Amino acid sequence: MRKTGGDVDEFVAGVKPAKRQRDAVAMIELLREVTGREPELWGTIVGFGSCHYRSPSGTEGDAPIAAFAPRRESTTVYTLRTEAHGERLSKLGPHETGVSCLYIKDLEAVDADVLRDIVAEDYRRVLAGETGDVHYTVTD
Repeated sequence: MRKTGGDVDEFVAGVKPAKRQRDAVAMIELLREVTGREPELWGTIVGFGSCHYRSPSGTEGDAPIAAFAPRRESTTVYTLRTEAHGERLSKLGPHETGVSCLYIKDLEAVDADVLRDIVAEDYRRVLAGETGDVHYTVTD
């Protein structure tokens, strides 16, 4: 994955439906607050900061340190491993999970403080190199 250099505001202005656009604006503010970084487009993913990752299997690549994607059905929030957030997830509110994704259909229905804690914990872990068997190197 790599940065595509698109205009984040223009991208968000084109997000449909309107609820997903509203959630994208709120996610940008939340991730700005947590990371202290400005958003950049990685295709249709809005990312904050960048890192290089390498897994024990030899898979490697580049990715944002913190990111989300406004998809038609839900906002996808990317995490290191959702299983690491068990207690927090039980307090988050309505959502679904994948291995390293949170799917949120309505950002207003979840606890923003809990979501902020989840994102902040993953961001802190990447910066501190406390990510388990996958190694991350911050590149900006």
